[in-house]
Amino acid sequence: MPEYGYFLSAEEHGPAALVEQARMAEQAGFQALWISDHYHPWNDAQGQSPFVWSVIGALSEAVSLPIETAVTCPTVRMHPAVVAQAAATASVMTEGRFRLGVGTGEALNEHILGDRWPPAHVRMEMLEEAIQVMRRLFTGEEVNHQGTHYTVENARLYTVPDEPVPIDVSGFGPKATSLAARVGDGYITMMPEEEMVTRYRKGGGGAKPVSGGTKVCYGTDREECVRTVHGLWYNELLPGEMGQVLPSPRHFEQLRELVTEDMVRERVVCGDDAERHAEALREFTDAGFDRVYVNQIGPDQQGFFDFYRTKVLPRLAG
Repeated sequence: MPEYGYFLSAEEHGPAALVEQARMAEQAGFQALWISDHYHPWNDAQGQSPFVWSVIGALSEAVSLPIETAVTCPTVRMHPAVVAQAAATASVMTEGRFRLGVGTGEALNEHILGDRWPPAHVRMEMLEEAIQVMRRLFTGEEVNHQGTHYTVENARLYTVPDEPVPIDVSGFGPKATSLAARVGDGYITMMPEEEMVTRYRKGGGGAKPVSGGTKVCYGTDREECVRTVHGLWYNELLPGEMGQVLPSPRHFEQLRELVTEDMVRERVVCGDDAERHAEALREFTDAGFDRVYVNQIGPDQQGFFDFYRTKVLPRLAG
């Protein structure tokens, strides 16, 4: 049976709100949590961006659900040796319920220290080397590493979980999917594309878990929901590689006019049609996903969790 989780948006909510949403998610019957890891929101209207590792510490005490970053970029803004320490501590605090989701990141978050933002093929090289470094550190043994992109000297993690932290790799195209199949403990992607799942499994992923996520906006007034999505998350509908290369929230704001409310109506589930919400999640499971995470856009979090607890999750249980 597939699992259904809740996707905590650290771009849209502060730390206390995220912890409360996690509690509501567990009470509503969700089985796991994702949480985003950004330095900036995508635009100023979203308005938040807490440090994910502090929030995970609070979540470890607030809920008993599995938790995963979706996703952390362990290559530019944070050295993989530092991410490894953070992930190992998160796993200890959650008693092994933590998975580290990783990806090649976006300039929006990763260029802030003045580093050059590398092209995609270099970012994938960096991610693969970072995963190698982190896996070695998860053993608790001293690590010395002199690689193409990273140097580690006499590094040892003393606080480590009983089992190494699983590392799931995010991928949105054939090359990234092949990388995930080769080096990941699982695969993350945000579109219900059966072709990518097949590529992952045949490329070496086998029966390892495949996870996906989607955003919706629950509300009794569908048009108000459309306006909410258009105001907060138009960036989701921008074409091409802009999400990876634009450097600041204001640059995303300059492109808002490229996204229309009609595009939102067509591509984002809005309103209170329980079957439409359930169908959006089934699209992932029908494509072969093992875990599906959903995020509610906008302020009506309590209404969303009540709606999913009573109307949507029961439709998916059969």
